[in-house]
Amino acid sequence: MLCHTALHRAADTARHWAERGCPIVIHIDKRVSKWSVEKLQADLADLDNVRFSERFACEWGTWGIVAATQAAAEVLLQDFPSVRHVYLASGSCLPLRPVRELIAYLDERPRTDFIESVTTEEVGWTIGGLNMERFTLRFPFSWRTQRWLFDRYVKLQRRLGFRRSIPNGIVPHLGSQWWCLTRQTLTAILQGPERALYDRYFRRVWIPDESYFQTLVRQVSSNVESRSLTLSKFDFQGKPHIFYDDHLQLLRRSDCFVARKIWPNANKLYATFLSDDAEGQAGGEPNPGKIDRLFSKAVERRVKGRPGLYMQSRFPNEHWENGRTAAPYSVFQGFSDVFENFEGWLGKVTGTRVHGHLFAPDRVEFAGGEAVFNGALSDSAALRDYNTKSFLANLIWATRGERQCFQFGPGDNQELNWFMALDSNAQISVISGAWAVPLFKSNLNFADIRREAARLQKIELEHLSILRNGASKARIRIWNLAEFIENPMEPLQTIVDEISPRSLRRLTEAPRMTDLEGFGQFLQNLRNQGMQPVLMGDFPATSDLRPSEARRGRPYLVK
Repeated sequence: MLCHTALHRAADTARHWAERGCPIVIHIDKRVSKWSVEKLQADLADLDNVRFSERFACEWGTWGIVAATQAAAEVLLQDFPSVRHVYLASGSCLPLRPVRELIAYLDERPRTDFIESVTTEEVGWTIGGLNMERFTLRFPFSWRTQRWLFDRYVKLQRRLGFRRSIPNGIVPHLGSQWWCLTRQTLTAILQGPERALYDRYFRRVWIPDESYFQTLVRQVSSNVESRSLTLSKFDFQGKPHIFYDDHLQLLRRSDCFVARKIWPNANKLYATFLSDDAEGQAGGEPNPGKIDRLFSKAVERRVKGRPGLYMQSRFPNEHWENGRTAAPYSVFQGFSDVFENFEGWLGKVTGTRVHGHLFAPDRVEFAGGEAVFNGALSDSAALRDYNTKSFLANLIWATRGERQCFQFGPGDNQELNWFMALDSNAQISVISGAWAVPLFKSNLNFADIRREAARLQKIELEHLSILRNGASKARIRIWNLAEFIENPMEPLQTIVDEISPRSLRRLTEAPRMTDLEGFGQFLQNLRNQGMQPVLMGDFPATSDLRPSEARRGRPYLVK
C-alpha cells in the first residue's frame, strides 16, 4: 500500500486485508509528518503480518513512486515467502468484494499477471501530448512544482533535436499504475541483471509509475492480462474520479475487487465494504465497462454541458460551450431610430419580451424600465460591462421559454459583436445608417453632429464587417435605411414570422415611422462638411423619398 494522506483510512483498510490473511507492506510518503507515521504504526502494531518499508518522497510524475513500490515489494517478497500474487494498492483504495473471493480468483490463475500494458501507439488516454516523447526526452523537473522549467526544458530538447536511446531495444508500454503481479514476474523484474540500467533510464522518464513495470513485464512474463483488477476512472483532464457515499450502488455494479479513489469522509462506503455484510453480495467477473456509460455521460456533461449554461469546468476554455446561449433571441439595430415606440409594437405583435438598449452606455434598458430582471440581473452598466458575455448568457438562460428581443446600435457597448455573430441562437436585423436619424432630429451644433456621425459610422462599418464574415452563424439580415423605408412591411413581416412562426399573422399595420422630412438635405450637409455618409443608401438631397404617408408620421397601411 502506498500512502500519503488520510492515514486513518489507510489503517482501516490495511487491517481489513491483514485480518483476512493478506500480508501488508505499507509505504508512507517521506513528506508525511513523523507524528502521523508513528500513529499509523501504533494503530497496526498488533498485526504480525504488517510491515513498513523504506520511505521515499512520492511526487506525482517522478521516480519516487516507483522507488517506493520497489522497496515495499522487496520487503513483501522477502518476509512473506508464501505470497504468490502481489497486489499494489494505495491508501485511498477500498476493497469492494470479500477478500476470499479475490484469493479464490487468483488461485484459479496462479501464473497470470494482471497489469494494463499497451504500446504508446495504442494509448488514447494520455493528457498533455507526451506519449513516445516521455521515453525519449529527459524530465529532471517536476511538472507540478516546476512547471515553467518543465515546459521550457521540453521545448529546448525539441528544438535541439535531443533524443534519448531506449536501452536494449525494449518496447515502451503504458498502463495503469495499479497492478497485480505474480511472485515470479515481480522477482524477475526486481532481481534482473539489467535492473540498474533500467532504473537509471526510467528515472528521467515522465510518470514512470505508469511505464516502468508495464514495460518490463513484457520482458519476463509469458501470461499477461492487460487489465487492472482495480477500478480507477479518470476525467477528461486525466484526474482520477473520486467516489463518494452516493456511489455505493455504482461500485457494487462494477464487480471489481478494489476501487480508488475513495473520499476519506465517505463513511457509508467504508462502513459497508469493510464489514462482514459485504460477504453476502454476489460477484462475477470484474467488469468496469458495465459502468463506463455513466462515466461517459458525466464527462460529456462536464465538458459539453447544457446549452448556454457556463460552469467552472468549461468557463476558462474558449469555445467549449455547448451553444453560446440557451435559447433563440432577436437583436434589432436601427429599428427604434426609424419607428416610434417600436418596442411596444413588437411586443404586442409577437407576444415576446422586448427590451430597449441592453448595452447602452449609461444603464441597461430592461423591458418596462425594470431595475432588476430575471436571474437577479441589475440594470447597472458597470456590473454588466464587468463580463458582458456572462450578462447576455445569464439573461437568455434565466428567461428560456420566453423569447427575448432587444435594441442595439453603434452607440452601445460593442464588446459582444463577435459573440452574437457566432451565436446560432441570434437573429440580428440591421437597418444600416439609422443611427443618423436621432442626430438629424437633435439640436446639436452641426460640427458636433458631423464628428459624432463619423464616429458612429466607423463603429457600424466594423460591426457590419463582423456580421458579413463567413464564420458568422447568426441569422443576419441587413438593409440600408433608404431601401428599408421604401417598403418596410416586407422585412417586418419576415422578422415577425421568424419570431412567432406559429402565429401565421399577416401584418396590416406597421409601427409609426418617424418623420424624415428634410433628411436627404441633412445627409447632403454632412457631405458638404467633409463627412461622407455611406450606410444610408440613396437619399435625394432636394426631394425626399416618399413611399407612403409614413414619412409624415402616420401609420403605413397595407391596402
